[in-house]
Amino acid sequence: MLAAALRQETLRPGAEVLDVGTGSGALAVAAARHGAGRVTAVDAALAAVLTTRLNAWFAGHRGQVRAYRGDLLRPVAGHRFDLIMANPPYVPCAAPVPPRGGRARAWDAGPDGRAVLDRLCAQAPTLLAPDGVLLLVHSGLCDPVRTVELLAGAGLKAAVTDRRSIPFGPVLRRRAPWLEAQGLTAPGQDKEELVVVRAQRPA
Repeated sequence: MLAAALRQETLRPGAEVLDVGTGSGALAVAAARHGAGRVTAVDAALAAVLTTRLNAWFAGHRGQVRAYRGDLLRPVAGHRFDLIMANPPYVPCAAPVPPRGGRARAWDAGPDGRAVLDRLCAQAPTLLAPDGVLLLVHSGLCDPVRTVELLAGAGLKAAVTDRRSIPFGPVLRRRAPWLEAQGLTAPGQDKEELVVVRAQRPA
């Protein structure tokens, strides 16, 4: 969904793009192919950073894509970007604090699924250049309306621009009884809605 949203954006020559929580670097490489001047990719996992560098090299974009390890937006504090993309952890979980390591770090995000989303909504607007765009994907289980409201409150023009219903994956299937007990899903619900939120800073 983020790759499709990226393809809808027109990047100015030399555009600076940030991919937050890059994982394999697939979106970072897609941004380079789409015409970004430079792509900065950030992830908390060293394996993800190394994988992104390797995938950029294989794709012929080693000079365009730079990958850094660090907590969310900390490695790029003070920089400005024309486009920021983020596919953060957003799955609600019983633990009040997201894990600091292990595979679950890629999806667990506190009881309401917003432990990382709220930080992104607070910090990302300060990194957008004038007319810059934030593209953010997350589950409908963790309140897209709140995401839009927070970004609008930071001075951005924000809206949900894409929605897609998909079957629960393995994590949500295992967690289905807990999600229902928390009132996050309806009885017997086995699908979730994914949304893309687009937010733009005024020129």
